[in-house]
Amino acid sequence: MSLSPKLSPADEASPALDIYRQLRGLIVSGQLGAGERLPTVRQTASDLGVAPGTAARAYKMLEAEGLVVSRTAAGTRVAETAGVLPASVIRLLRELVEEAASVEADPDDVIDVLRMVWQTRSHPEPAADDGP
Repeated sequence: MSLSPKLSPADEASPALDIYRQLRGLIVSGQLGAGERLPTVRQTASDLGVAPGTAARAYKMLEAEGLVVSRTAAGTRVAETAGVLPASVIRLLRELVEEAASVEADPDDVIDVLRMVWQTRSHPEPAADDGP
């Protein structure tokens, strides 16, 4: 995942807190799914123009809150208990959004159809030849 946030002027004195808040927002909103890998501390620092220690402090705050898990060989990933949806579902939702946008579908229509598909899957209608 590529980080595109910019440090806000109000938080220039505390860029680690700003990075933490932005990543936390991505996690709790479901934009980063359970098990999804975060960029390395170095990559985050480079993308945001901060020192690696600053990015590391933000990652430590996320870890202390139980939102991410850091492992030497596996990197930093969204904790299974923190993600609203698994990474596989988030990936498919992103693909759906990209495809819908490419054909200029109305987002409200896409959401309405998704709800109907979900409801039909969860509560299938009885077949026409079924008796009462």
